[in-house]
Amino acid sequence: MAGMDFAEGKILADITDGVGRITFNQPEKRNAMSVAMWGGMEQALDLFEKDDAVRCVVLTGAGDKAFVSGADISQFDKLRSDADAQREYSRQTEGGRRRLATFPKPVIAEIRGFCMGGGLGIAMSCDIRLAAEGSQFGIPAAKLGIAYGFDMVRHLVSLVGPAHAHMILMTGERFDAKEAERVGLVNKVVPADALAGEIAALTATLARNAPLSLYANKRTVQAVLQDRADRDIAARNAAMAACFDSADYQEGRRAFLEKRKPAFAGR
Repeated sequence: MAGMDFAEGKILADITDGVGRITFNQPEKRNAMSVAMWGGMEQALDLFEKDDAVRCVVLTGAGDKAFVSGADISQFDKLRSDADAQREYSRQTEGGRRRLATFPKPVIAEIRGFCMGGGLGIAMSCDIRLAAEGSQFGIPAAKLGIAYGFDMVRHLVSLVGPAHAHMILMTGERFDAKEAERVGLVNKVVPADALAGEIAALTATLARNAPLSLYANKRTVQAVLQDRADRDIAARNAAMAACFDSADYQEGRRAFLEKRKPAFAGR
């Protein structure tokens, strides 16, 4: 698929070999997220969900300075000047946040450079996070006099636990990729020049695996982290049943017996 752009070119999207890629493209501001970029990401994810050729998605930042350095602070005076303005800002960006949080296919964060504040929130909403050595992380809310929403803090606590979450939120300090890996915030840290290869190997593996299985297991992990009252167990069970009733399950069994790699079709 030819490359597409949204939000006046600040969100780039393309599909190659079953992998959808979204690039946050505001390198002059270390890829800080504007309101329009949230809408652009939502549009790109909508297209990727509808395209059966897309087996997984990678989110990354333009250049080598940042994944996403946070919200575009130049918009704060106008869009986040007080509590009422913040509520309106949240309303305007909710669609993009919800789209990422509920996206059914695997999503990987490819992190280089700064991954701060709301940018870290985006990364935490992904299923897998790989980071280059030298990347920097942090949630500087305490240094700005603001607080983050429940969903973002719940993601943080689910990944690192309450003790590390308190340290990250209360100090507002930056920490490096090795520390992020140690506390469980990222899955793996690799040399910067090896990150693209690691991402390519991972996405190739995901693209070969059974889509219905990936979907069902992602839903189950999400359900485990939800409050009991919010869990749609019927939908989760239906997703599991769809795996066992699928042609892919038959193909997987045949391939195992024939000692070959399966060719899954997502049905």
